[in-house]
Amino acid sequence: MAVHPSPAEPQSPGSPDETKPHHPRVGGRVTLVGGGPGDPGLVTLAGAAALIQADVVLTDHLAPSDLIWELNPDVQVIDVGKLPRGAFTPQESINQQLVDLARQGKDVVRLKGGDSFVFGRGGEEWLACTEAGVEVRVIPGVTSAVAVPELAGIPVTHRGVTQGFVVVSGHVAPDDPRNQADWGALAATGMTLVVLMGVKSLPSIAETLIAHGRPADTPASVVANGGLPSQRRIDGTLATIAARAAEERVAPPAVCVIGEVVRALG
Repeated sequence: MAVHPSPAEPQSPGSPDETKPHHPRVGGRVTLVGGGPGDPGLVTLAGAAALIQADVVLTDHLAPSDLIWELNPDVQVIDVGKLPRGAFTPQESINQQLVDLARQGKDVVRLKGGDSFVFGRGGEEWLACTEAGVEVRVIPGVTSAVAVPELAGIPVTHRGVTQGFVVVSGHVAPDDPRNQADWGALAATGMTLVVLMGVKSLPSIAETLIAHGRPADTPASVVANGGLPSQRRIDGTLATIAARAAEERVAPPAVCVIGEVVRALG
């Protein structure tokens, strides 16, 4: 029977599988903390408490940086960012660092933007720790998929407008061999589409959705730097949003919202 993680008490993700070697719990522990969408005020109380207790914090460029500056000077901070076309720490290296530091008896926090389990690869870090016998817990964060549109005045659902929303990664374009999304089905839903990590692929995504029947005049918006003082919103339609984003020199991080909800609040 699966046992789900609690923000208050670290737990195992499930009963030991008798077909796998058993690793006894060792050393310190790892806490996966979702930092929310940029604004340090949006981190949860549980997440802030975990940071206060930490010996080591592994962070990246999307995590709320102000939280790092407020840490005790004795806390070791390790940058494990993955910048597009810049500094890049392989996920395998991050996993190993978490395990190694915890085995040294340290209280380790893995801090990242948004929520660790929403395109944050938190599940991979969880598995790396549990397979190594390292105690691990997860503290959910406010996901940018909902919070960033909301901060820009866009509700992802609205009564009488849409009955749901779909969150999809735009990290790879629809015609990329690595793509796993059925963009034809997404076009046909009529629901709000929230695209994360889609700045580079936005032209291809828009063209594909239109080709599969989503009206070209569907309202669309890109919200850049959500939750930060530099936040800005660029509006258009499905046919124009990629060009508008390019004109405005939008760079990651940015969230794209496609659907009638873009103009629901005026």
